[in-house]
Amino acid sequence: MNSAHDHVAHPPVQDLSGIVGYRFLYTYANGWRYEMYVKNDATIDYRIHSGHVGGRWVKNQRVDLVQLDDDCFKISWTEPTGTSVCVNVLPGKRRLHGVIFFPEWIRAHGERTVLYQNDHLDLMRKYRDEGPTYPIYVVPEFAHIRLYEYVGADDESVIDAAPADLPPGWADRTN
Repeated sequence: MNSAHDHVAHPPVQDLSGIVGYRFLYTYANGWRYEMYVKNDATIDYRIHSGHVGGRWVKNQRVDLVQLDDDCFKISWTEPTGTSVCVNVLPGKRRLHGVIFFPEWIRAHGERTVLYQNDHLDLMRKYRDEGPTYPIYVVPEFAHIRLYEYVGADDESVIDAAPADLPPGWADRTN
C-alpha cells in the first residue's frame, strides 16, 4: 500500500553555476527590454531599459533562485512596491518567460517607480500601502535573451547606473 509520503516531491540537486554571476539582456515579446544580473544565489540587480516602467533600476533585490532542470532556472521575488515577479531562464536556448504581477497603482502610475528604487524604499512602501492593489495587472511574456555573459558574482559595479546614464547603444549589445 502506498502512503501519502511516497509521493513527496524531492528537489533536484541545485547547481546554480550556470546563472550566478551572469548578466543578461533580454527583450520580451511585447518589446519591453530588461537587464538582470544574478549577483549571488539570493540577490539580483536589474535595470529596465524600456517598457511600462522603463528607466527603473534596483540593486540587492532578494530572490528565491532554484534550478528546475539542466539549463533551466526560476527566479521569484516580491518588491517593496508590491509587484511580484517570476522569471524562468533557459540560457542555452536563449529563452526566458516572465510573469509580472503589477498592483493597480503601478498600472495607473508606473512613472512613480521610474527611479533608483534603493534611494526611495520608504516611498515605494508608502505607495504600495496606499494602493490600490487590485485588480492585479498580470503581464506574462516570453523573451529572447540577446546577451548572456559571465561577469562574476557579487560585483557591485555590474549594475551601478541608471539606464539613461549608459553610453548610447549599450543595451543593444548581443552575443
